[in-house]
Amino acid sequence: MQVFEKKSALIHCLSLLKGKNKQVGFVPTMGALHKGHQSLVLKSIENNDITVVSIFVNPTQFNNVDDLKKYPKTLKKDLELLENSGCDIVFIPSVEEIYAKTVVSKIYSFDGIENQMEGKFRKGHFDGVATIVQTLFEIIEPTNAYFGEKDFQQLQIVKKLVEKEELPTKVIGCPIYREKDGLAMSSRNIRLSNEQRLEVPLIYKTLKKAIEFAKTKSIKDIYDFVQNEFDASSLKLEYFTIAEESTLKEVSEINFNEKNRAFIAVNVGQIRLIDNLSL
Repeated sequence: MQVFEKKSALIHCLSLLKGKNKQVGFVPTMGALHKGHQSLVLKSIENNDITVVSIFVNPTQFNNVDDLKKYPKTLKKDLELLENSGCDIVFIPSVEEIYAKTVVSKIYSFDGIENQMEGKFRKGHFDGVATIVQTLFEIIEPTNAYFGEKDFQQLQIVKKLVEKEELPTKVIGCPIYREKDGLAMSSRNIRLSNEQRLEVPLIYKTLKKAIEFAKTKSIKDIYDFVQNEFDASSLKLEYFTIAEESTLKEVSEINFNEKNRAFIAVNVGQIRLIDNLSL
């Protein structure tokens, strides 16, 4: 496994491989890797000749400076996991290497999907996401790129980015990887206290019940149920919504002939967790 910190060296290495018609798979990450990330890497290895993983905590997608400071960093363990998984290349650039002297995002328009859900609560977040993804795609020029469906809105944003910027990369969404109790795997989970870890399975449990209720109850009844579940706990519900998958706009009624999905964001003390389930 080769590790690069400079984009010029990475570009040179990849140009030699692409000259041999090698298909490149790419998994962008912010580190603190877990089995969910590993599942993306293994999918890339399965479908490509070369797999590249980036580890970069992108400052422009954090609207909360404290969250950026506390974002977990486990580089040694990350590199061990990637090597054991069979990853070929890891890119671990500095902020200066990516942004030079100006750490700012580009401004994008994604036909309104950036204004839904996460966009309402994290101003500028998706401009930051799109900026780093486009930058990494232009450096690596991957054939295929893999993103987890836990960040479903991000996945849709990246697909829209590729379409609008006409980038020659296929974006592939991969299923959410969960703990045995249903909690969606997230790098932020390692910040949970033992007590909080016992409480957070409520997120998935409530999502599952909401999906079941969708067959028989009204939208209002489902929303009230979700709110009541969290009101009775120490977890704080930031939002719950049932939305159409492509536009991410909230639906006014359930139609099982359309692709709808339930989305949730919850604050556990200072830790923010998200999840979603398809209807």
